[in-house]
Amino acid sequence: MDNEESDDGDALDAYSRIVTGVAGSVTAHVAALEMSGVRGGYTRRGSGSAVVFTDDGYLLTNAHVVAGLEQGRALFADGRRSQVELVGADPLSDLAVLHARQAPPPAVLGDAEKLRVGQLVVAVGNPLGLAGSVTAGVVSGLGRSIPVRSGRHTRLIEDVIQTDASLNPGNSGGALADAKGRVVGINTAVAGAGLGLAVPINGTTRRIISALLRDGRVARAYLGLVTTPVPLDVAAVVRTGFTEGLMVAEVIAGSPAERAGMQAGDLVLSAQERPLNSAESLQKLLFAQAIGEPFRMSVLRAGKVFRIVAQPVELDG
Repeated sequence: MDNEESDDGDALDAYSRIVTGVAGSVTAHVAALEMSGVRGGYTRRGSGSAVVFTDDGYLLTNAHVVAGLEQGRALFADGRRSQVELVGADPLSDLAVLHARQAPPPAVLGDAEKLRVGQLVVAVGNPLGLAGSVTAGVVSGLGRSIPVRSGRHTRLIEDVIQTDASLNPGNSGGALADAKGRVVGINTAVAGAGLGLAVPINGTTRRIISALLRDGRVARAYLGLVTTPVPLDVAAVVRTGFTEGLMVAEVIAGSPAERAGMQAGDLVLSAQERPLNSAESLQKLLFAQAIGEPFRMSVLRAGKVFRIVAQPVELDG
């Protein structure tokens, strides 16, 4: 019995040491935000969290935290306060960049692509106005998607991290860190009882962040397809060598896809020579460099494979 109690204590101590270590290293880089803006003659206010990620005072947060708000202030764990201004926001990824006049050193950004289900993660933010709050849990799901809307366009935030670390209002924009204190996600939403979601830090979001820093916005290419992933039947697998693709549910009238001859019911197997197995895999190809350029797709239609070339235009608001 004594040995069992000792083992339990050692395990708890090890877990506690990891969580307290991560909390100690990450909390200093997470700010409590108070934002404000004037719209329609009324002053609007919002609050949330943000993470310092550069040496010169740039912070990451959620686009929905700063929607319609241009400036505010950040409060850091060391007691310093700083005015912040909005640099740029991208509602279709729910990411935004702010700049603080004074800020602590940056957090270390990790790579969410290396996460595994069951891995320990720690969320740091300011839920319900309680600055510097820390919760811990595990990665309970990977590859999730959140549908978001900006203007008349709907898009999926891809590869979202699902965690059971408790998240509450005010956590949005805060850090989700791994056991080494590397920020692997920006907490974005409460998904339900016991579930939270975070926008991952990966290659795609790093491109979005770079665009926000450079231009204050993210330019995306627009095809005009509404698709859903489907597995191919055995005959199609044998014929094409692909096991899955994107079924075209709708081709938007007047879109580049319609002009290129795409039809509802087409099965898109690949784009730009890359196989497609999810809406996200197509979205990852539709950034600024695709605008106005030939966009080659391999399409299965009525048992035959066609090569279709579209010319995407820039996605408007």
